[in-house]
Amino acid sequence: MNARRPGEWPVEPVTLDERSEDELYARRAAERALHEMVMDSIRHDLEQQPSPLTVITAARSWCNRITSAAEEIVRTKRRAA
Repeated sequence: MNARRPGEWPVEPVTLDERSEDELYARRAAERALHEMVMDSIRHDLEQQPSPLTVITAARSWCNRITSAAEEIVRTKRRAA
């Protein structure tokens, strides 16, 4: 039997998740539903804006708020690590 170097193909399969296909499907469906609810909420807010300028302004506000939340989460995770 020839020894393989690290990273050389073929690589032996590895089981990364012990959950069943049904559990994985349910988790993906829940994540997708959450994503759709968030996007629908943002879209609804943008559609309520009275003019194209206020739509763009609201969109930029959403982007800034999302970026700010992401930066806060990054700081928290870095402190925890």
